[in-house]
Amino acid sequence: MPGKRTAVRDAESRGLKFEVLADQLRRGILAGTWTAGQKLPTEQELSKETGLSLTTVRRAFDELVAERIVVRRQGAGSFVAQARPREQSVRRRIGVLLPDTQLYYPRVLQGIDESLSAAGASLQLATYRYRPEREDESIAALLEAGVDGLLLAPTLTGIDAPFERAQQLMALPVPVVLVERSLQELGPADTTEHVCSDHAGGAFDAVAHLARLGHTRIALLTRSRTVTESGVIQGYRRAVEDLRLPAGLEFSQGKAQWEADGAASAFRALREFEATAALIFGDREATMLEGAARRGGVSIPDDLALVSYDDEVADLAEVPLTAVAPPKYRIGRMAGDIMLRRLIEGDECPLHQIRLRPRIVIRHSCGTNSRQENH
Repeated sequence: MPGKRTAVRDAESRGLKFEVLADQLRRGILAGTWTAGQKLPTEQELSKETGLSLTTVRRAFDELVAERIVVRRQGAGSFVAQARPREQSVRRRIGVLLPDTQLYYPRVLQGIDESLSAAGASLQLATYRYRPEREDESIAALLEAGVDGLLLAPTLTGIDAPFERAQQLMALPVPVVLVERSLQELGPADTTEHVCSDHAGGAFDAVAHLARLGHTRIALLTRSRTVTESGVIQGYRRAVEDLRLPAGLEFSQGKAQWEADGAASAFRALREFEATAALIFGDREATMLEGAARRGGVSIPDDLALVSYDDEVADLAEVPLTAVAPPKYRIGRMAGDIMLRRLIEGDECPLHQIRLRPRIVIRHSCGTNSRQENH
């Protein structure tokens, strides 16, 4: 349910009661709590759930019906409306800029494509192959092609002025939504519109999971100079601090080093740390570490429990890896939905800054049966 009694009461000071409830329902629909064509809770159910009067609940539904987000069907109830009429979005074309279309991004792209297709819009894709110098050229080509908006996953880490770069992108002549990118470290100063995975939250949950299994010396092994690494480190350190675990058990090296020595140096670091468990970013590195551990006479998970970060190929490892799985498809789907809403509503559309927490997919590398932890 979108509105617990306390949540609605806490929000009353920020607006009229029916507006607060309408906003909760609206955000729930945008987030996928209810999908197109799905029946919403009845007015009576929401009244009981939120403690609001039937009149207030009915006004909230009236608001959403007027916005064509919800439709009423006599004798059946209220339902999430299908996509806006095709004449509003047909011929809309959205430019999408991604670093590549390998591993992480196909599911993101699928979500974007399905969001746009459902509204009769299309996408035009460009990639820059992780070469920042190609970004402006690719964006210019998309703009010259006449796109109505841009979904961008640009380079914002490892550059001299990320804030200025983000401001430059947000000032482009069409609406811009960042995908898996933000300036979270700026806090309220971040005025970008974005949909991102909460990598810090995912790493925190991975450490907490290993701690619940009885591990206290939990190491972090990462592939350096990546977009995701800083968030993973942040979440790991926060978990170590909050759970009062030994600190300083961190090891990082570049992709080339991981591949050059078959993860032997990472395995040596684990032995020096006397770690019994580790969070590894990402799947390939964790798979290589399994091989190094086997060669070193260490059994997974009996002697060493592992959790990888990404869940792209974690299930293909010799010992299938428990993994943190960012919500890639949902990131793309929501980014597309937000772009379409901004194009329709213009300046009346609120600024969206959405961060989705990954889930943990539990397999055999940490010694538990296969299941999922949703967060």
